[in-house]
Amino acid sequence: FCTMKRSKHRGHKEDRNGVIEARQLVGLNMDPMVCVEIGEDKKYTSMKESTNCPYYNEYFVFDFHVPPDVMFDKILKLSVIHSKNLLRSGTLVGTFKLDVGTIYSQPGRGSTQNQTTLLQINTDNTDISASICRFLSQNISFSTNGSVCRLSCLPSKCITSSLCFSNLLIPEGVPAERQWARYYLKIYRAEGLPRMNTSIMANVKKAFIGENKDLVDPYVQVLFAGQKGKTSVQKSCYEPIWNEQIVFTEMFPPLCKRMKIQIRDSDKVNDVAIGTHFLDLRKIANDGDKGFLPTLGPAWVNMYGSTRTYTLMDEYQELNEGLGEGVSFRARLLISLGVEILDPSSPESCITGPLGLLRHFLCWRSVTSVKIWSYAHTCSFISQTATGKVEEFFLFGSFLEATMIDRKIGDKPINFEVTIGIFHYLLIFFLNIFLFSKFSFVVEETELIHNSSDEEMDDDGDLTSVATTPPMKPVITDRNYFHLPYFERKPCIYIKSWWQDQKRRLYNANIIDNLADKLEDGLNDVQEIIKTEKAYPERRLRGVLEELSHGCRYDILRFIWRSKFSFPFYSLSVNIHTFLNKMLDSKAMRSQVKRSTVRDKIKLAQNFLSKLRFLADEPQHSVPDVFIWMISNGKRIAYARVPSKDILYSSIDEERGKECGKVKTIFLRKGFGPAGWTVQSKIEIYLWLGLSRQRKDYLSGLPNGFEENKLSKGPGMLKQIFQLRVHMYQARSLFAADSTGLSDPFARVFFSTQSQVTEVLAETLCPTWDQLLVFENVELFGEANELRDDPPIIVIELYDQDTVGKADFMGRTFAKPVVKMADEHYGPPRFPPQLEYYQIYRGNGTAGEMLAAFELLQIGPNGKADLPPIDGPTDIDRGPLLPVPLGIRPVLSKYRIEVLFWGLRDLKRVNLAQVDRPRVDIECAGKGVQSALIPNYKKNPNFSTLVKWFEVDLPENELLHPPLNIRVVDCRAFGRYTLVGSVAVTSLRKFIYRATDKQANNWSAATESLRLTSHHLCFLTQGSDAVIKVEVKKKNSFKKGRVCSTFTGLKEFCGVSPTTRAVALCTKKQKDDDKDGKGKKKKRKKGDEPEEEELDESMLDWWSKYFASIETLTEVRNAVASRASRRVGDYIHYLYRTRCDGWKCRTDNELVFLKGTTCFCAYFLAFHTQVYPKELESEFDNFEDWLHSFNLFRGKGGDDDDQNATDEDRIVGKFKGSLCMYKVSDDLSRDVSFDSTMGMFQNIPHNDPINVLVRIYVIRATDLHPADINGKADPYITIKLGKTEIKDKENYISKQLNPLFGKSFDVEATFPMDSTLTVSIYDWDLVGTDDLIGETKLDLENRFYSKHRATCGVTCNYAIHGYNVWRDPMKPTQILAKLCKDGKLDGPHYGPGGRVKVENRTDEHLALTVLKHWEEIPRVGCKLVPEHVETRPLLHPDKPGIEQGRIEMWVDMFPKDMTAPGPALDISPRKPKKFELRVIIWNTDEVVLEDDDIFTGEKSSDIFVRGWLKGQQEDKQDTDVHYHSITGEGNFNWRFVYPFDYLMAEEKIVISKKESMFAWDETEYKIPARLNLQVWDADHFSADDFLGAIELDLNRFPRGAKTAKQCTIQMVTEETEMPVVSIFKQKRIKGWWPFVARNEDDEFELTVNPSEPGRLACRPDTSLQWLLTPFKAIKHLVCTQNKWLAIRIVAALLLLATLALFLYSMPGYAVKKVLGA
Repeated sequence: FCTMKRSKHRGHKEDRNGVIEARQLVGLNMDPMVCVEIGEDKKYTSMKESTNCPYYNEYFVFDFHVPPDVMFDKILKLSVIHSKNLLRSGTLVGTFKLDVGTIYSQPGRGSTQNQTTLLQINTDNTDISASICRFLSQNISFSTNGSVCRLSCLPSKCITSSLCFSNLLIPEGVPAERQWARYYLKIYRAEGLPRMNTSIMANVKKAFIGENKDLVDPYVQVLFAGQKGKTSVQKSCYEPIWNEQIVFTEMFPPLCKRMKIQIRDSDKVNDVAIGTHFLDLRKIANDGDKGFLPTLGPAWVNMYGSTRTYTLMDEYQELNEGLGEGVSFRARLLISLGVEILDPSSPESCITGPLGLLRHFLCWRSVTSVKIWSYAHTCSFISQTATGKVEEFFLFGSFLEATMIDRKIGDKPINFEVTIGIFHYLLIFFLNIFLFSKFSFVVEETELIHNSSDEEMDDDGDLTSVATTPPMKPVITDRNYFHLPYFERKPCIYIKSWWQDQKRRLYNANIIDNLADKLEDGLNDVQEIIKTEKAYPERRLRGVLEELSHGCRYDILRFIWRSKFSFPFYSLSVNIHTFLNKMLDSKAMRSQVKRSTVRDKIKLAQNFLSKLRFLADEPQHSVPDVFIWMISNGKRIAYARVPSKDILYSSIDEERGKECGKVKTIFLRKGFGPAGWTVQSKIEIYLWLGLSRQRKDYLSGLPNGFEENKLSKGPGMLKQIFQLRVHMYQARSLFAADSTGLSDPFARVFFSTQSQVTEVLAETLCPTWDQLLVFENVELFGEANELRDDPPIIVIELYDQDTVGKADFMGRTFAKPVVKMADEHYGPPRFPPQLEYYQIYRGNGTAGEMLAAFELLQIGPNGKADLPPIDGPTDIDRGPLLPVPLGIRPVLSKYRIEVLFWGLRDLKRVNLAQVDRPRVDIECAGKGVQSALIPNYKKNPNFSTLVKWFEVDLPENELLHPPLNIRVVDCRAFGRYTLVGSVAVTSLRKFIYRATDKQANNWSAATESLRLTSHHLCFLTQGSDAVIKVEVKKKNSFKKGRVCSTFTGLKEFCGVSPTTRAVALCTKKQKDDDKDGKGKKKKRKKGDEPEEEELDESMLDWWSKYFASIETLTEVRNAVASRASRRVGDYIHYLYRTRCDGWKCRTDNELVFLKGTTCFCAYFLAFHTQVYPKELESEFDNFEDWLHSFNLFRGKGGDDDDQNATDEDRIVGKFKGSLCMYKVSDDLSRDVSFDSTMGMFQNIPHNDPINVLVRIYVIRATDLHPADINGKADPYITIKLGKTEIKDKENYISKQLNPLFGKSFDVEATFPMDSTLTVSIYDWDLVGTDDLIGETKLDLENRFYSKHRATCGVTCNYAIHGYNVWRDPMKPTQILAKLCKDGKLDGPHYGPGGRVKVENRTDEHLALTVLKHWEEIPRVGCKLVPEHVETRPLLHPDKPGIEQGRIEMWVDMFPKDMTAPGPALDISPRKPKKFELRVIIWNTDEVVLEDDDIFTGEKSSDIFVRGWLKGQQEDKQDTDVHYHSITGEGNFNWRFVYPFDYLMAEEKIVISKKESMFAWDETEYKIPARLNLQVWDADHFSADDFLGAIELDLNRFPRGAKTAKQCTIQMVTEETEMPVVSIFKQKRIKGWWPFVARNEDDEFELTVNPSEPGRLACRPDTSLQWLLTPFKAIKHLVCTQNKWLAIRIVAALLLLATLALFLYSMPGYAVKKVLGA
């Protein structure tokens, strides 16, 4: 594991990589292993021998402590290596690369929807024509602190060859087949490099060397996709010129999205980064129909980092590495990028982009995998106009106000400096003459521009650049802050600079930014309407979309028309417009906005907003950003950065920057982290940036009244007098700044040059100040109407008052006041202002909310007499403090708050002393109540008095309710009270009691009855409206090794109200699939597959139900995900049907979408266990239906960057209880049986101690964190409940990260003392203490008392014996009777005529049916916990927020005062069954002939076949050798016998063996059942020659061909189209299968006949042909090899025979002819 050193801004991150298997690797007889590499860390899997489809099922964990930017740029590299050992490095088969950022950006990176993906392994980039059809099955996830990470190794059957291209790990939009490409990055030159030496070092160097050279040796380093390229080093040069090109060879589209370009200073000791720029390839490419490859420039890219002043120890050096926002301009680099797609069939490929024109000028040399191109000597420099026309830009700024200056620097003169690029620094370090000689080409061009411009101002000749304001001594504001006296005269700055004219690109970005800002503001309004529960949020959302549609249509078309005359911006504009039209169909979207779909449409709009922001980020802007620095006594104190495009001027409003020509409030900060949270200064500044010829408009945005005074270089104007009223009411959820977990908060309000503070409230996180702060005689400069429309910002800072030392910063928020001018009426609707909540921010995170109102009142000619009077409560005497006036403070009503005091749990020590006598104090709005004192916390932590109440005046508006504070104190000796912990309940809305229907909601108002019959299940109340039909399941059938049943669910559902009658009709469907319509049994036709045998129910166990539930859950998820985008009507509803008895489905998995029904998923099985992929508490709202748990906090809160102080570390215990609040009214009716001492908490159980038998079932753990050095663990279970601890150390599982436990533990406990169950997984170690892997904690008390009845899950079927036996001591009828009694229902009634039994269905089955639908019962119904298995995360205290694995388990609880439960279920792991695989090799045919005969030269082979089961390579078996086969045919009659242990449910072979000779015990492996067969050519004196191989999955392999002629290579290459069989179901099979040779064109077959033990294999018809072998050999010699020779010999023999016969017959015939015979 790799753990890097942590520094600030770093968090813990974890990357998990699971390597499952590989497919289709190059070569056949391989020994592959996989190397997983992230950054500099490497991990290897084990080596698999003699296979190109290895199975690993291993995964690795990489731990990092680095910043997110560094982590996301790391490259994940997966390499497959052949034959790697200690003596050789092995042969690289292929690699796969992607960056971690791509993994992190994938949906479901940390969710349970992670699925196994296939990685496409590519060969070495030197061979671009090689095949890439090689796959590695990989499971990757990424997690950070607080996120959830899960890896689940799927069974091998989940990934087949048909999924190779459909399940690849590639981002959306990337094609499955990618091409090789070359990325040409051209680096021309750099400008503006900072000085890397001080004046002292320069003088020393000049004294020794005699010359003053620049002390910088720059070069450019580029990182992309794990490759690195460098340019040459330019010695002693501040303006280096390279004209070099770096070439990367990588797949396209690349899975690494960013290219890191860095200018570095070469040094003999350590190279230092000068500046870094990240080039995002997604921003310079388009993958649409008219898209283009990544193309950039030639363009200048700006680099930012630390300050340009050289220091030996640079505290901001990380900024030069690209970590964080730069605080100063460092340099700019001229680059261009082009991409060339490589075509192996074409000798020449053209380059896309601007570099194609320069190709004939380039010559290249290779450096490893990166090729560096350089110019030839005859090549000229790049044209000055290639990057755009150089224009003179003018930057103007005016400082209108400078306040909130920290008191530490208030005693020294302060000035401000504004910089843009290097031009201000050139003014400081060089003379103007040197500046113009250095940039002579710039000056000449700008002179031409000036001479040709008619709009140029006539009086700019004497205008020189002024970049700093004059130093000024601050004036004290209060004891904490100072301000600069900028009153009538405002200092200004002027900077002239020369940049390439790329303003059209910035104009386009501003247009899109304008659309995005409007959309964001509109979405914020909609969310605020939803949050405050105002009416008609859908109307506001429609208006937002309408405004966006209007902007997309008209604004975009306008700038497209303007860009027609400036190529190449026209094509870019067209692409942007096309993108916007595709992304937003506003008309269709607006029509779908309804009240029920507002939240979904908001998510879609937010997704579109993020894409707009991405599109607005322009990668080719040449004008650098503007930096504003505050300098005190020559030292830089604080800074602010302003993007140049935000202040860029344009005559068109949509193209103008959003801050151009406007007064902007800027907060200058010192740095990062907590040091940068405090404000060093707040400035009001006016900025304008534009072309010099547009300078006449640079003052147009200033408030009216300003005029330019050139003598003082600053404008002046008249002032307005106002009075500011700040109504500070309350705050909530503030930051805990003290060690007690509380704070002493006060607020400091800043406006203009004044500030005031509220009173300090001690020890609270939810202060209620109720205070009015009045700012008198506030002087503001500007036009009155402009101040009304855009008033200055009010800054509110919250601090914690400490007795010793200065106050601690807690957070900050901003607000704008409601402005009333002197001639306006003070009245509705604008006045008086309403209280609003303002979010408080601490750094980058939130730190509470503040409720306040602000009004700015203009003082007219009559003075303060015209101001509205301050009306406050007269019954409050608070001295000089003014309360919030009556018109602004909320209207109050009297509420009664009832508090249920149940008990305290898990209280930790306070000041090294244990808590003995705790008490709970409840406070809300100044009123409260105290609980009874617990006399002995250890003996009984519950309270003796359960319910207490108090009355308090609260606002009628529920959103303005103050928080309720809960504090726990320990009463110690001598009357001392020590605070243990506290918590604030910020929202009381869920505890408000609302009596909508008094008669129906009164717990005993209605008389109701519940009646059950054999046909009807009735729930009777007043009225009769609704009917609920519930189908009763038929007897279950078991088929195909899994549990199946009929569909069970709601047939029809109608709304049920408390005044209706609900009738549940119980019916039953009966069908028999084994009979046809006439009732006769179906007959199987000849040639059909034999029907699968139905399994006997006695053969099933609990694991049958478990695996069936897992498979069903997986199928439902896949089905829902595949059609998630389908919409029918207003709702999406689906039913899941399984192919089983009683239903006919068109497909195996069918989704039926219904309209107008309740959304539910009905896929219940008769014997079904609900498998929850998360904790049970998340499904049932933490079981807080009436009993709530409040975590108590103590200690100082942690900051965002401080991960050591999290909220989990501050928890010191829990308070268990509840709240109920309601308005006090005289007409509140009470029932006769109402217990006044219990208030609204009627019919709750008592909190006396109770003895409980807790039965814990632990099934398995998955994805455990490795604990040993070998990357494995030896896990075992530890159970701790109270003082009882059970360690199952003897039954540890060796070297497993996914152990299968199958254990149950019985523990007796007493509630409430023993209420927290801890289930831990430890790693067993032979030497030393065992290591904790992870643990999970369960609150058993809430489960025990919950109305969801989580004591024992309700099963889907009632059985009295077998593995599905009813576990609860109470029968369904007893449970139903108890629920009716608790809910005050009359019933249940079974009838008529008493108990009825119909087809083995008693009243227990009817009661169970009601229990499963108990949530449909009005008023008292709730969902009961079903029989289940929950999946809980395992956490480690030293790694908070990072999962260390997951554990599957469930808990049953049985009270000891009831009937004793039966024995625990037997969930012990299944023992594998012993099988024996018999493989009989009869013949081979068409085998490749490898050997040459020495004498005759004919081809032959000595054939033999080798086979083994995967994972049992040591049990390889060979046939005998068929020598000298000259036809490719081999006859063997040889049998292989492989005994093995097999798990039918998991389809895995179980192998137990020691990993090495030093291993302590055996390790169990589960490997897919696969048979490997190879054919070899035997050699006597050399190694045998490998000819071919085949791997057969014994559960699904293609059916063999009947003859050798019918056996083709398609049986292996096209598996999905071939019928497959399973040897475990078929028992025996024979046929011909093809071997895959080294070339896919060569193939040969063999006959394989595996048979089950105890059965004899039938000999095939061709098995006796070995008797004809001599004749076949003669036939081959005569008819094949010596055919023409044989014909000649036969012809010659016939001729000789004819001649012999002639010679023999000639004498006799002649005699006869002579003699006349």
